[in-house]
Amino acid sequence: MGILYLCSHQSDRSFMEYMSKEGYDKLVAELNQMVNVELPQVRDAIAEARDKGDLSENFEYHAAKREQGRLLSRIRFKQRVLENARVLDTTRINTGSVQLLSKVEMTNMANDNRMTYTIASPHEADLRAGKISIKSPIAEALLGKKVGDVVEVRVPAGLLKLRIESICLGG
Repeated sequence: MGILYLCSHQSDRSFMEYMSKEGYDKLVAELNQMVNVELPQVRDAIAEARDKGDLSENFEYHAAKREQGRLLSRIRFKQRVLENARVLDTTRINTGSVQLLSKVEMTNMANDNRMTYTIASPHEADLRAGKISIKSPIAEALLGKKVGDVVEVRVPAGLLKLRIESICLGG
């Protein structure tokens, strides 16, 4: 409930990816760029290299073919993500507890430092933008928790003790 289904393809729900509308639109734009701009450029490079003669020792041809394979693989991956994507209806997100698309302000109890992260899908995670993957240890520890709760999270640097200060809809 609260999910806006944008894709009509119903595949195995175990691979379903929930994400923001912004993240979905960004993936669609990336896919369109690859299909409509990058792929034709690679095909042109292959044709140009083929015109140069003997393909057995034609480095440009082989490099272009490798690039084509890499690009086609990326295209298939993005298509699969989009086929299984479900955009969350943000009007129905409850800010009473931490969930996907929650923006969480918390305090590190060890040093009293405050930090704010938005819980995002793995495809939208960007630490520089303050978005952590829902599959990260910190996000997993925060899920379902409420303001005032203290969570302990084992991270590579050791054990973090975090107190949730506020929860709102992230962006």
